[in-house]
Amino acid sequence: MHFRIRLAKSSDIPVLRELIAASVRGLQAADYTPAQLEGALASVYGVDTRLIDDGTYFAVESALTEVVGCGGWSKRKTLYGGDQYVGRQDDLLDPATEPAKIRAFFVHPAWARRGIGTMILDACENAAIAAGFHRLEMGATLTGVPFYLARGYVSLEHMTVPLSNGESLPIVRMARDV
Repeated sequence: MHFRIRLAKSSDIPVLRELIAASVRGLQAADYTPAQLEGALASVYGVDTRLIDDGTYFAVESALTEVVGCGGWSKRKTLYGGDQYVGRQDDLLDPATEPAKIRAFFVHPAWARRGIGTMILDACENAAIAAGFHRLEMGATLTGVPFYLARGYVSLEHMTVPLSNGESLPIVRMARDV
């Protein structure tokens, strides 16, 4: 199967929202409870329009031009969370001293394990390096940790994100020098 990666556009937002919900419910169900997933979709996971505006968010299309994956990187302090997340920090990072953030990776469950995540991560890493960053950092879901470990990222700390429904979401802060 042939895939094409491109920068996400504002017009992609409705499709990205559907993709994110399908990815979360389909691929993270083994690692989180339904209440955690729904709480995360309501208060943390979602489209971050700042990434789209910054030109650092990618969409992957199948040969049928269906968006099957998305993810990005950021030159801003926010470690995770879509537009609805209240803990955002939009200050710019200093590439000489601070790590770029790998952000918001989601693959549609019907298209999982076909290299889409790798395609997005390669594009993000290359773009962050081109922007002068020497270190990358993320808040990985438990589902994503094995993928990032295989790509050379190391676990730095286990974190818990409070959700609007009273639940909490365990994630792992990970990083890698590039």
